[in-house]
Amino acid sequence: MPELPSPLNVTVIGSGVIGLSTAHELASHGHKVRVISDQEPLQTVSAIAAAIWFPYHSENSPAADVLLARTLARFKALSLIPETGVDLRFGMDIERRADADRSWAKHVADSEVVDAALLPEGALSATSGTVPVITMPTYLSWLQDQCQRHGVEFEQRTVNAIGDLRAGADAVVLAGGMRSAELLGDDHSVYPIRGQVIRLANSAGLRNWLSDDDHPGGVCYIIPRRDDIIVGGTDAAHDTNLEVDAQTASEMLARAISLVPQLAGCEVLEHKVGLRPARETIRLERVSGQDMTVIAAYGHGGGGVTLSWGTAQRVVELLDAPAQATHQ
Repeated sequence: MPELPSPLNVTVIGSGVIGLSTAHELASHGHKVRVISDQEPLQTVSAIAAAIWFPYHSENSPAADVLLARTLARFKALSLIPETGVDLRFGMDIERRADADRSWAKHVADSEVVDAALLPEGALSATSGTVPVITMPTYLSWLQDQCQRHGVEFEQRTVNAIGDLRAGADAVVLAGGMRSAELLGDDHSVYPIRGQVIRLANSAGLRNWLSDDDHPGGVCYIIPRRDDIIVGGTDAAHDTNLEVDAQTASEMLARAISLVPQLAGCEVLEHKVGLRPARETIRLERVSGQDMTVIAAYGHGGGGVTLSWGTAQRVVELLDAPAQATHQ
């Protein structure tokens, strides 16, 4: 493939957190960027996310560690800008297994093992730390606005084939989650993980987050944001049901209240369901066998927010320095 001119006309497929972050970074590096998606940013699964910087259902590898560290650094910087919706919040991850994965903690400056006296019943240990918590409706709106300020154009429509974009793009970035694999047609390893959450009014004034992935009743996380609290969740692989299940919601809320009794008095504002695009490894590479430059950036599972800025920066590297090694 001949060397590409610079700046490039780049089309990004997908308007969720990966797509918007990637569009922002590409435009910031001088490329002319267009985002095409069949959904507005606030309609994507990203808008349903809790969202907290915490790798969940995503790859654990040295390559992913780079994405995590880069994203954490960017969110820390954004937490200094109130209108982004990004805040640094203290909390803890409860561990009920001897082989609990604490790899996330090495990135967090104040992470430490929690005193045993503070653990809930049945917990073996816990790790605490201060990490970014993102109010997604605020954040996605801010991020889209920043993209537009950098000249990014937005087009709402469904793309049926990569070849349809050939006339208007030097390169295409596939950041559309589940749909990205469909467009490529060479990847059958992506699968949905159904996530159901409850949005509560934060009348209790909670600030600290709590996660308990191995709770005996099911996954449980409590993420206080600025004006609300996201309670989850579910962890159902290959489940494509987008309808709210009332029994599941009742059980989720009961688990959360058992850990944080103050939640009992909080008004239920909303129930939401989304499908996380999961893959054994993140697909972040230049795709061979295409008659134009195509970069895949999908398969983040529940870690899309957590890996977003690192992914975006890697896409820029892959586009600007195609000789670099890829990661699939």
